[in-house]
Amino acid sequence: MTIRVLLVDDQPLLRTGFRMILEAEQDIAVVGEAGDGLQAQEQVRALQPDVVLMDIRMPRMDGVEATRQITGPGRDGPAKVLVLTTFDLDEYVVEALRAGASGFLLKDAPANELVQAIRVVAAGEAMLAPSITRRLLDKYSAHLPTGEEQVPDTLGTLTDREVEVLKLVARGLSNAEIAADLFVSETTVKTHVGHVLTKLRLRDRVQAAVYAYESGLVRPGGNQ
Repeated sequence: MTIRVLLVDDQPLLRTGFRMILEAEQDIAVVGEAGDGLQAQEQVRALQPDVVLMDIRMPRMDGVEATRQITGPGRDGPAKVLVLTTFDLDEYVVEALRAGASGFLLKDAPANELVQAIRVVAAGEAMLAPSITRRLLDKYSAHLPTGEEQVPDTLGTLTDREVEVLKLVARGLSNAEIAADLFVSETTVKTHVGHVLTKLRLRDRVQAAVYAYESGLVRPGGNQ
């Protein structure tokens, strides 16, 4: 199956470079380009891409707001957003993840990482190395609740084991690592993660990690 990609960046040279890399792959097709967030919205509606490669800083509408408009509540389209950033721990990245992005990638990442990121996000997974998820949320812990707030009612819908899995996801563990930690199979972990996402109405494990921090279930910088 061909993965349909929309490139969104205000620098034409960068879009050209990304296009050359991606179109060299048999399973990826670049279906369009946009130079800002408003154009991105229009192109998503017109072209129905599977993945939107989204720059953060752009004129008219930035990547965070564009991501929110593309992936927000009530929008059931297939498009998933992979955010591009110049800096490893850009303060806008947390906001982009909250807005609905499925992950982020550095603009200077090797070509093979860009291709892999597109495939991972298209498959419905989160494109964040587990360690980066944790570093991001720890780095910007000031943006997150202190943990003293009331725990959301939705957390009560999870079983004890699902809460345990959610905490490990927030720590940045992969499914294989969670399976080893809990002495269960990786398939069982995937099932638990799926239940967590469904019950909490979250798009992917990145959103689950953010939820765990924002709900106070996991404390930034702390040991869980």
